[in-house]
Amino acid sequence: MLKNLSTVTAILIGAVATSAATLPTPSYATLNQTSTIQETATPEVAPEKPKEKRLTCKGCNENESYVLNALQDEGIRDKVAIATIMGNLKQESTFIPNVCEGGQRVPYHRCHRGGYGILQFTDAPRYNGLGNFAKRYGGDPSTLETQVQYMFYEPDWKMIKDRMSQPGGTINDYMRLAYKWIRWGHKGPRETYAQQYLNKFSYQTVDS
Repeated sequence: MLKNLSTVTAILIGAVATSAATLPTPSYATLNQTSTIQETATPEVAPEKPKEKRLTCKGCNENESYVLNALQDEGIRDKVAIATIMGNLKQESTFIPNVCEGGQRVPYHRCHRGGYGILQFTDAPRYNGLGNFAKRYGGDPSTLETQVQYMFYEPDWKMIKDRMSQPGGTINDYMRLAYKWIRWGHKGPRETYAQQYLNKFSYQTVDS
């Protein structure tokens, strides 16, 4: 019985050894091919950024272009509405932030009579409001950036913003809203300026 068991064991060991001996050894070429496949795997492609149309202004100066972009960021996208707003700012100040009514260019605290800045903030609540806003948020009331931020902060602007954001109006439609906002004393060629801006505008597709 033990003799037969030894014989069976020897046969099984021999079969295992023979099977192991006949297994194919992976070649260098096979290993290298596997490595190459792993190394050349297609990388993940980042999704494309969404595009949007933005108005640009041919021939506009730096201040005009700044306001154009700020208006679009504020949600005003109709080009007629934007042209009307910019026509009003040109009439008020020609986009010069440190201009005191009458044409003198001085810092905010040295304008003692009339309006000041791009919107010619005139009455005490608006003029003082600009200074208080700049103090609260750490800006300079004599600069374009601070005045544009204050312009959008004022209740006078918020009163007309939703209607100014609605597309499809004419220059006259938006001009009536602008009067409620600015309350000018002298109208001047605001419509002419608005039309001039319309003629300078074009759309450009950019990353959003």
